[in-house]
Amino acid sequence: MERKEFLKRGFSSLLGIAAVVPMIESCSSTEIDPTSTTTTGSGTSSSTGSTNGSSSSDCSVTPSETEGPFPTKKPANFVRKDIRDDRTGVAFTMNITIKNANSSCAALAGALVDVWHCDKDGNYSEYGGTGMQSTNYTNVDFLRGRQTTDSNGLVSFTSIFPGWYSGRAPHIHVHIYNSSGKSLLVTQIAFPYDIANTVYTTGQSYGYTKGAQDTKNEKDNVFGDGYTTELATVSGSLSGGYTLTHTIVVSA
Repeated sequence: MERKEFLKRGFSSLLGIAAVVPMIESCSSTEIDPTSTTTTGSGTSSSTGSTNGSSSSDCSVTPSETEGPFPTKKPANFVRKDIRDDRTGVAFTMNITIKNANSSCAALAGALVDVWHCDKDGNYSEYGGTGMQSTNYTNVDFLRGRQTTDSNGLVSFTSIFPGWYSGRAPHIHVHIYNSSGKSLLVTQIAFPYDIANTVYTTGQSYGYTKGAQDTKNEKDNVFGDGYTTELATVSGSLSGGYTLTHTIVVSA
């Protein structure tokens, strides 16, 4: 089955979870987080994402999303901050803070945070050689990692700016567990369109040769039902790299 067809049909029949809301033709303004972008003479840009988790009064649990179709097979094997391996692209740092909705949005220390995303060409490690992903990367494990939150609920990863593949907006997968290994939340992080578009349309010298993404967040079959609390703040430039800052709220 082609990856795009898999995404259109939803993941429930293959992964045994609730069906993803189909792609919609439009979203109301209440479903889309506004972004603001500034560009300096050096080409640095920034875009502001979700403020969820910023206070006890702004503390809704982040929506659950599908793991598939390329989840990490043995996440405990990838305890590392630098997840690049041999992947090249625009430098990218992820700073993800985990907060607990059951504790007035206090930082959740000691949580296990797994992340994974595609490379600049839209391919995932640990999979491939099928209609879902033709390039065979079954014997490598790039762009996958696990860290434990510090006293501020923070984990950081060193990576490359993710690419995109047909039928999906750019995204990062995240799976959060408590310190005992109990699953708390599987979710995804969305990117501001203006920042991603800059990378994809001007980053050819860094290997981003596919051009602009073919699916925006509001037409994505994961984020299309609203991504107000899933949109990251991203700042930086092609030459200096980008930094993602995002808060995820769980019920622990």
